[in-house]
Amino acid sequence: MSETLSGRVAELGYTLPDPSSPAANYVPWVRSGNLIFISGQVPQKDGQCVYVGRLGDDVDVETGQKAAQLCALNILAHLSGAVNDDLSQVVRCVRLGGFVNAAPGFDKQPLVINGASDLMVEVLGDKGRHSRAAVGVSSLPRNAAVEVDAVFEVK
Repeated sequence: MSETLSGRVAELGYTLPDPSSPAANYVPWVRSGNLIFISGQVPQKDGQCVYVGRLGDDVDVETGQKAAQLCALNILAHLSGAVNDDLSQVVRCVRLGGFVNAAPGFDKQPLVINGASDLMVEVLGDKGRHSRAAVGVSSLPRNAAVEVDAVFEVK
């Protein structure tokens, strides 16, 4: 297994996107003691929100899972920057918070956010197992289908 976070992601056939810049008055991540809090990430690549729309209306669960996976890759890109790409510094993923742009009556938020959860476990193994919230919301910035934030414990 690679010693770098970007290397581990590449071994699995993924590519870490370039870390996004904040869209308002906040920072992409904050370290407090041994915890790193990563701001909510939308399914963005090359500055564009790739997955837009509402689950249960114009976005299906499988597409929502891909959106959540891209959010997770964006989270890992910021984590990589926070730990200088040193995978050995990551103790565990503590928590993921998943927000699903959902039509009224849509109740499959946990299935959608599995896209992010599954990727964390795939990349980090047992260190990727985390607590989680998966909630439906009436809208998200840029009409994103999904947004995910995260907390990691580091050395």
